[in-house]
Amino acid sequence: MAASTAAGKQRIPKVAKVKNKAPAEVQITAEQLLREAKERELELLPPPPQQKITDEEELNDYKLRKRKTFEDNIRKNRTVISNWIKYAQWEESLKEIQRARSIYERALDVDYRNITLWLKYAEMEMKNRQVNHARNIWDRAITTLPRVNQFWYKYTYMEEMLGNMAGARQVFERWMEWQPEEQAWHSYINFELRYKEVDRARTIYERFVLVHPDVKNWIKYARFEEKHGYFAHARKVYERAVEFFGDEHMDEHLYVAFAKFEENQKEFERVRVIYKYALDRISKQEAQELFKNYTIFEKKFGDRRGIEDIIVSKRRFQYEEEVKANPHNYDAWFDYLRLVESDAEAETVREVYERAIANVPPVQEKRHWKRYIYLWINYALYEELEAKDPERTRQVYQASLELIPHKKGTSIGKCPKNKLFKGYIELELQLREFDRCRKLYEKFLEFGPENCTSWIKFAELETILGDIERARAIYELAISQPRLDMPEVLWKSYIDFEIEQEETERTRNLYRRLLQRTQHVKVWISFAQFELSSGKEGSLAKCRQIYEEANKTMRNCEEKEERLMLLESWRSFEDEFGTVSDKERVDKLMPEKVKKRRKVQADDGSDAGWEEYYDYIFPEDAANQPNLKLLAMAKLWKKQQQEKEPGEQDPDADVAEQESGPSCSC
Repeated sequence: MAASTAAGKQRIPKVAKVKNKAPAEVQITAEQLLREAKERELELLPPPPQQKITDEEELNDYKLRKRKTFEDNIRKNRTVISNWIKYAQWEESLKEIQRARSIYERALDVDYRNITLWLKYAEMEMKNRQVNHARNIWDRAITTLPRVNQFWYKYTYMEEMLGNMAGARQVFERWMEWQPEEQAWHSYINFELRYKEVDRARTIYERFVLVHPDVKNWIKYARFEEKHGYFAHARKVYERAVEFFGDEHMDEHLYVAFAKFEENQKEFERVRVIYKYALDRISKQEAQELFKNYTIFEKKFGDRRGIEDIIVSKRRFQYEEEVKANPHNYDAWFDYLRLVESDAEAETVREVYERAIANVPPVQEKRHWKRYIYLWINYALYEELEAKDPERTRQVYQASLELIPHKKGTSIGKCPKNKLFKGYIELELQLREFDRCRKLYEKFLEFGPENCTSWIKFAELETILGDIERARAIYELAISQPRLDMPEVLWKSYIDFEIEQEETERTRNLYRRLLQRTQHVKVWISFAQFELSSGKEGSLAKCRQIYEEANKTMRNCEEKEERLMLLESWRSFEDEFGTVSDKERVDKLMPEKVKKRRKVQADDGSDAGWEEYYDYIFPEDAANQPNLKLLAMAKLWKKQQQEKEPGEQDPDADVAEQESGPSCSC
């Protein structure tokens, strides 16, 4: 209680209060204070005076004072190793080796990890030829700090300079147990090579390439063997390196070095094998140097074929990279396939085709399938034309038809113009598989019954095979289709078929059936020509009868040009085969060609003026009889005017011409 009371009564020092806390008018920085203190330094210690030692007592006194100074410095900051080193070096300068050792040992107790301390200690022993002491220090150093390569280098160098090769080798072996950096191994190898120990160097290389398994180290090992004339050993090293790295860690530099080695040995076929092996397995981006060296080699020692092989290999690498980046780039696959087809074997080509067709379009739309389908077609054509394998060709076509999504989209599998069907049918025709052709045509026409070309080709096939009734049935089925894209071509083919079979009555019936569907003038003319060319008795009369029937039928035809075409054809017939009366009869049926005018209206219904056009007036038309009389009078009047003198123009001519109506020309 008394102690606490005493503590409570203890007086607390007062803190001086600053009355004016405003900043001073002149501000002084810390830098300025230090600079002024330096300038006003008053305690300048003069240098110690030069002292000349004349006797042993003065020397001992000097040593005592100097040692005291060093000891004081060490005592102040014992972790400053430079003070210890200066102290030891001073003792060494006085030949006080034992004292210097003691100082170094004391310093090592303070900081045994200081590399400079160990180096200075060992250098002192070596400088004073204390070899065993130096060995002891180096042993302690490499044991304490085995990862400091400088200790090992100096230790081995000392032993080698002393001629102790066995000791140096022993130190190197101890060093290698720690698996140091590459330069340490090279130092050991160079040490053995300086004394012609090639076998020992080879043994070191064997350990070295396993500790540091880099391509450059294997190459150095092989070049070491090559340099010393062990070419078989060098080749073995390269082969082991290729096997060691395998296909997963291939490096172009290894194969370039291997190829150059074989090139120096004049083994040119080996060189080609090495380059081709590497190019088949290394990607394009990582094989630029390989391509370059291979090209140089072929230019030096190869022929034209070798250089072409290089170009093919380079392009093949390029295509591989393209299809790897985008497997659905079908244009790249086409280029790749053209390349391998021109150079590779059949199995290789098939392999690339199989890889290409495996990349099915991701969506089932026609625009994505167009280019893809051509892969299958080209595959089938290759098997058919190049590989000469009909069975594989058939399998390819069958697989393609099964793969196409017939039920999806708007046209794939349903379009009768599908080239797969045509190509397949053509193939089976060449293979003389006619039953297969019939099935394919039937399937094809199920998809596109309006395709007249397919019907005609199907009927022609049956005609070639001699099955006339089957061909006729196909034609009948074709013309009965409700929709046809080219009916006139189909009917003409059917008619030509019957004409070829010399079925005159069937042909005549076909014409009659066709005329029930269309009254086109070309059908009538063709019918008449058929009757004329039949060569049978009464063919002229039948032909003339057809013309007369056609003329009567076409009187109500609005297309007057077609009616004129019929009459011109009839007149040509009569000119060749008819009598004078027959010709006159047709001439009387020929129309008059007149020029007329009519109003023209614009798109908006407004009046756009007049235009001239030609019209035909047929004598047979009853409504045209007054016009014909008027035309005859006009022609007679015109003839009379031409007989008159040119100057004797009738003043009423213009009036008469206006009254006669529109002008005419025969």
